[in-house]
Amino acid sequence: MSNLDLKKDLKHLYAPSSKQVGVVEVPAMHYLVVDGAGNPNRAPRYQQAIEALYPLAYGVRAICKAQDRPFTVMPLEGLWWFDGQPIEDFNLTEADKDRFVWSLMILMPDFVNVEMVAQARQTLAAKKDAPTLLDELRYAAYDEGDAVQIMHIGPYADEGPTVAKLHRYIEEQGWALRGKHHEIYLSDPRKVAPEKMRTVIRQPFSR
Repeated sequence: MSNLDLKKDLKHLYAPSSKQVGVVEVPAMHYLVVDGAGNPNRAPRYQQAIEALYPLAYGVRAICKAQDRPFTVMPLEGLWWFDGQPIEDFNLTEADKDRFVWSLMILMPDFVNVEMVAQARQTLAAKKDAPTLLDELRYAAYDEGDAVQIMHIGPYADEGPTVAKLHRYIEEQGWALRGKHHEIYLSDPRKVAPEKMRTVIRQPFSR
């Protein structure tokens, strides 16, 4: 049995250039999702969301592997927006980050269904160390559509100019910002030096 790696199958969405802005059409896909708010550096819910998403994703993978359909668990992704007026200068203060509203998510293959997710959730819930937010995790479709994206190399705190570059590109084309700021975390910050971390930065737009 062959192992499905969606990062390879969807290379145009998960391995963009770090130098040039790319335009993509992102199809509707299904994700495991946990919603939250607040500064990711301080809000306990942010870490709790991660602690719920990964075990459930690996639980779904175990079910699929038993059915001869193994897959590589995809990286963590985040949708970000603000409670109140958006920030325009991209140099975020801690007060700005406190206003974040977010959804953390992990992409699932097309053959994953709600029954598999429910089965994996039930198995995980039976464990003594079941994740705190397990019951709040949802399985949902997200249809992003037209978007621009680029690879950011470096610390999360230095993303401002990269985000501004995407917004400026949209403006130069005569398009309009739409939807939520999207990040895909390809590097594990526990294992990769900050200056080498790779993050896909994506912004939907309307023509």
